[in-house]
Amino acid sequence: MMKLRQTPLSIAAGPIWLEALLAHSPDAEGLILIAQNSVGNHRESREAHFAKRLQDAGFATLIFDLLTHYEETRDPDTRYNSPLLGQRINLLFEWLRHQPPLVALPIGLVASGTGSAAAVRALSKEPMAVDALVLRGGRPGLAGISPLRQIVCPTRFVVGEKDTGLQAVRQAFDLLTCTKDWRSIAGTDEDFREPGALDEAATKAADWFHHHLIRQPAAADADKAEPS
Repeated sequence: MMKLRQTPLSIAAGPIWLEALLAHSPDAEGLILIAQNSVGNHRESREAHFAKRLQDAGFATLIFDLLTHYEETRDPDTRYNSPLLGQRINLLFEWLRHQPPLVALPIGLVASGTGSAAAVRALSKEPMAVDALVLRGGRPGLAGISPLRQIVCPTRFVVGEKDTGLQAVRQAFDLLTCTKDWRSIAGTDEDFREPGALDEAATKAADWFHHHLIRQPAAADADKAEPS
């Protein structure tokens, strides 16, 4: 079993700091970035549970908050500002490029909720920033038609069969011109709260990343210094 080192991080994103938790191992198959729409415990939240399933599949993970504590409690409208949240993901990409132990790994990105729109906006500006994308439902259509059409990385949608916004999610999916895939989980909604639903979503995400994240042999000799 892969041994992971857990490292809490604060990542500069313009005038604010994004709280994050890195679970890293030199022999990881890739690094999966997981956008968290709320400020929560990175070791016990639903995203932490999702991350653990990806770790069990052989991946390093980086859970990062899209919001600050202040914004979550005092400015809740920030969570719907997909252009701003997209910029924060772009700043995370910039931070990642300066981390020697991570930069050589193939990169995947998981987003949900309004974070799905933020991920689409970020990747429309930096199409090559990640090697594969998984949108766990959410509202990717909020990003707009042009950003959706600019996505180039292989993208899988994992949706709940009972998601009340499923039609809008499907419309966003249909606008993609990249390699894409649609997976529906029966008996659950957009929150995947039914027993086993989140685990099934994580399995479908891991399968997609196993297929599209290819670690180059040279990466095994990358600098193993800790991220800063």
